[in-house]
Amino acid sequence: MLYSTEAIRTIALLGHTASGKTSLTEALLHGSGMISAPGSLERGSTVADADPLERKYRHSLYSALVHLDYHDTRIHLIDTPGYPDFIGQAVSALSAVETAAIVINAQNGIEMIASRMMALAQQRKLCRMIIINQIDAENIDLPGLLASIQETFGKECLPINLPAAGGSQVVDCFFNPSGESDFSSVAQAHRALVDQVVEVDADLMALYLEQGEIEPEQLHAPFEQALREGHLVPICFVSAHNGAGIRELLDVFVRLLPNPTEGNPPLFYREDLNASSAEERQREIRSVPDPSQHVLAHVFKLMVDPYVGKLGVFRIHQGTVRRDSMLYIGDARKPFKVAHLYLLQGKEQIEVQQGVPGDICAVAKVEDIAFDAVLHDAAEDEHIHLKPLPFPTPIYALAIEPKKRGDEQRLWEILQKLTAEDPCLKVEHQISTNETVMLGLGELHLRCALERMMEFYKIDIATRPPKIAYRETIAGHAEGHHRHKKQSGGAGQFGEVFLRVESLPRGAGFEFVDEVKGGAIPGQFIPAVEKGIRQVLEGGPLAGFPMQDVRVIVYDGKSHPVDSKEVAFATAGRKAFIDAVLKARPVILEPIVNIEIVVPEQTMGDITGDLSTKRGQVLGMQTVQGNTVVISGQAPLAELSDYQSRLNSVTGGRGSYTIEFSHYDPVPAPTQQRMVSQHKVEPEEA
Repeated sequence: MLYSTEAIRTIALLGHTASGKTSLTEALLHGSGMISAPGSLERGSTVADADPLERKYRHSLYSALVHLDYHDTRIHLIDTPGYPDFIGQAVSALSAVETAAIVINAQNGIEMIASRMMALAQQRKLCRMIIINQIDAENIDLPGLLASIQETFGKECLPINLPAAGGSQVVDCFFNPSGESDFSSVAQAHRALVDQVVEVDADLMALYLEQGEIEPEQLHAPFEQALREGHLVPICFVSAHNGAGIRELLDVFVRLLPNPTEGNPPLFYREDLNASSAEERQREIRSVPDPSQHVLAHVFKLMVDPYVGKLGVFRIHQGTVRRDSMLYIGDARKPFKVAHLYLLQGKEQIEVQQGVPGDICAVAKVEDIAFDAVLHDAAEDEHIHLKPLPFPTPIYALAIEPKKRGDEQRLWEILQKLTAEDPCLKVEHQISTNETVMLGLGELHLRCALERMMEFYKIDIATRPPKIAYRETIAGHAEGHHRHKKQSGGAGQFGEVFLRVESLPRGAGFEFVDEVKGGAIPGQFIPAVEKGIRQVLEGGPLAGFPMQDVRVIVYDGKSHPVDSKEVAFATAGRKAFIDAVLKARPVILEPIVNIEIVVPEQTMGDITGDLSTKRGQVLGMQTVQGNTVVISGQAPLAELSDYQSRLNSVTGGRGSYTIEFSHYDPVPAPTQQRMVSQHKVEPEEA
């Protein structure tokens, strides 16, 4: 069945693990008639968690797409993982939807991922709603949870329905505000909603003050405006377990949530490579959700399917993509043909003839397709990009190698497939140790990647304990010089370089500046000088760690009309840079992480004291439901190896923690001295 753009809704279900997002997805599929009965996580029969590893762990590891048809409307739903280790899959879903639905477990209350996704959705200017799940559970305090939500996220969070009959059903507070709820007043909740909505429309506000009541149909446009502006965050109560509120939630999706013509437009920009300023280089543009326009679509997910190969999943923002369409990928000059166009229903691919703005579709067997690519059908759109998503930095590392000799190339190919699927999984080859290092967001993240390699790709991997991603930089400025002269009977080598180094702000990276005057170094050799410098950046001269936050200014040199070659200037640039760095107070940096520790209240003192012994500092504490405390702070990553074991021993197995990269700081002086003394420097060629 073909749907118009106005009859499409796109929603991402976001929230902490165990909030019930996958079970809610099953209940919505069943409530809309798409499946005959909800699947079960325990039996591994859910539509969304179809991957063998997801069924093994009984929780989501990847975002899953489903669609459902309800009241002549197509709803694209993205079920996202809730574990912090897999948050990248949730973040990537934000670029594909109009509405972010934050799911909160009624028993557990507001948890870390829920708070983080609320903030990220607000930053992306998405419409937001909150779904309180498991309202039929025992020992819950729904009035207290509602108050906590409004205190945490703002008074604009208002219930659009309320639980009734002991959590076995819900009563509407917007369209038909009658009946009794388990707590609060339905009429009062209705007035609060109307008061909040009419505030965005002066004429409607005047009419409301005059009449004292407004029909729900008159509130549709201002309701959408309030959602777009973040002036209203509706709250729905449901139970995926007993079905309470499921039909009502579907009605809210269809009648109140924005379609692609009503939501805030995506954050596209056109890159002008010839512009003189940063503002002109990235000029914001708006896509138009019009099926007759040229195509603009964004690839927000890649999958490797065992039967159809590589799948690129994209959201159409403009134009119509049809089977047999010719599309370009980003800046590519050669288009590809859409041989097959799919809608996804979990692991199932359903072939369709076309997709319009708002649709989420997939294409198969397009090898050049990449995560975050913009698909288009017009040559002038080749430099259009979507504003980057704020992915967390992977900091857990494992050195890996194949157990079987000769599998090195195959291992690298498999790693490329895994990193293509997961924006928060990275692979580096560290020059200083000659190791292939896989980096992720946590121990579970890397463990699942390794299991996938062994079970899905059938390759045996040997791993070593995680290494800390130290970096090197400089704390001052200095000058460096090197003359490279080599004569070996035939043509010689000659290159001389003078340069300065300066420190940059933390996180600024690397900057190369050419200030050579009068051709002292011929222009064709400047790239060779930069190449030599970048070789040092890969493995710094102090302890062999990558360098960052350095500006290098090459200002003078000498050349020879016969003997000057690229290799000579690369060597001179490298050694001049090393000379300058060692004079500029080089320092080793270590990653500092933000840490959130969830522990029973009675162990709070032991945990904060233990954190202090690890050079950490406590930044705040918050009591959540029951006698549970969330301790937030910062600590060096190097001090947190095997921290979960320590947490288990102190809390009796009831503690957990999550970390995310914050910044780099210098290591203590004794630590730096030890690391420098342990670094083996390979002898340089003369």
